[in-house]
Amino acid sequence: MINNRQLFFNILAQTSSKPLAIEIIKAEGCKIFDSDGKEYIDLISGISVSNVGHRHPEIIKAIKEQLEAYLHVMVYGELILSPQIKFAEAIINLLPSSLSNIYFVNSGSEANEGAIKLAKKYTGRYHTISFKNSYHGSTQGALTVMGSDYFKDIFRPLIPGHKVLSFNNIEELNKIDSSVACVIVEPVQGEAGVIAAKKDFLKALRLRCKEVGALLIFDEVQTGFGRTGKLFGFEHYDIIPDIITIAKAMGGGMPLGAFITSKEIMSSFANNPELSHITTFGGHPVSCAAALASLEVIIRENLIEQVIQKEEFFVKGLKDIKGVKDVRSKGLFIAVEFETYEIVYKIIIESLINGLMVDTFLFASNCIRIAPPLNICYDLIYESLEKFRKSVKRVLG
Repeated sequence: MINNRQLFFNILAQTSSKPLAIEIIKAEGCKIFDSDGKEYIDLISGISVSNVGHRHPEIIKAIKEQLEAYLHVMVYGELILSPQIKFAEAIINLLPSSLSNIYFVNSGSEANEGAIKLAKKYTGRYHTISFKNSYHGSTQGALTVMGSDYFKDIFRPLIPGHKVLSFNNIEELNKIDSSVACVIVEPVQGEAGVIAAKKDFLKALRLRCKEVGALLIFDEVQTGFGRTGKLFGFEHYDIIPDIITIAKAMGGGMPLGAFITSKEIMSSFANNPELSHITTFGGHPVSCAAALASLEVIIRENLIEQVIQKEEFFVKGLKDIKGVKDVRSKGLFIAVEFETYEIVYKIIIESLINGLMVDTFLFASNCIRIAPPLNICYDLIYESLEKFRKSVKRVLG
């Protein structure tokens, strides 16, 4: 009989030549368990998804309650669905007044696609700007604004009218002119290996966008929901973008994304033509119920307030490990730099052997990603650091 491992390689799409191919049978809290009974401390949270850990009891409870009521009932925007309204109200109440209207989608890529499309509709322009080594998703529009030619070239031609500028370079901002519909930026570049924006750069970018009438989009897909020590990354910079895009941790483990802006900007989707942007499953009732439960846990358990202290604990321990070249962090979003990708890959495999799950970055393959659940306890942080130290020593000697 063909087993799951064989089926995995035979009938599921592979996007890398060396998938980890660990068969998962359970995930609970900060741990993942495989089919051999081995447990792993999860230091990547499904790529910044499980901010309150796996299968938080309150999220499971909310999902079950919604399952008893209804699942999908109708295309987005026509019916009044309580889970959508309750979550939308909860998240908007935590945002500045100019970010008052939400459009639900299914993922981060979709959120960025929708936000860019909205900016074009609202401004009547089609030029767009992003930054080198930015990552905004893999669909055609999101790929267009990705800041890496290596990942884009094979798929050209992409959407015309786009320009990539240097991140944290104020001098290049004069290239943003009145033909630009929007500028999309990550407050912390994730796939570049946790490169935080400089405050003066983002302030200058905000000012330049206002001067020329371009909308400023903050991609908060990885930085949202407490990851950086604030609910959203833009809160570190004392500026307010015109649009934010969110996903990943938003759904508490369920698929959900959104873009949020003002009522004025969002209303441009409602006419000329009507139904300018539609989605079948965006804002699925079960996902919204899970999202509300997750947000309530983050707020009630003061998880965001704990992030900086846990960051300091991690960073101190990581910097003490022989062979580590650099440690960059913004909250519990951490990049551990080594000499080469070959070393990093060996450390990832050795870490798995030692019961620790870490990963690398798309544009910083010589760095290891650490982004644990925000509610990871200090005992597990200490245990993780010991396992990581052991793995690095095994690889580097």
